[in-house]
Amino acid sequence: MSSTTFVHRNLPRLLLQARESVMAHTRPSLREHGLSDQQWRVLRVLGEHGAVETGRVASEAYILGPSLTGVLARMERDGLIQRERDPADQRRTVVEATAKGRKMVARLSDTIETHYQWLEQSLGKQKLAQLYELLDQLIDLEQP
Repeated sequence: MSSTTFVHRNLPRLLLQARESVMAHTRPSLREHGLSDQQWRVLRVLGEHGAVETGRVASEAYILGPSLTGVLARMERDGLIQRERDPADQRRTVVEATAKGRKMVARLSDTIETHYQWLEQSLGKQKLAQLYELLDQLIDLEQP
């Protein structure tokens, strides 16, 4: 059996490894608050944008529609979000963090920002900015 020789490193695997490395610092705080990674991504989107249509939540939180339905149902049950029909288009649903959800975002954002400050100190402000810029460029480059 012959093996294929790859010239470049496995970029998707490295990106996943980097994500897991970063999330290893975040997950304990999420779990202390009873949140999954997906629930945190939803709350982060809502914390950044306020009331958001579910399609936008799905795309910004990188959660497929069928999975998002279950995530939102659990979050609504736990009092973290509320859903209602968009008054302008009854076919759409708008999601918003409740007061409890907003408080959780505020508490967790302190922990997460502290980790980002540590990253900035460890890598240096310029390198972290460069990392963000390179990731943004890669995302833009790979868009259809």
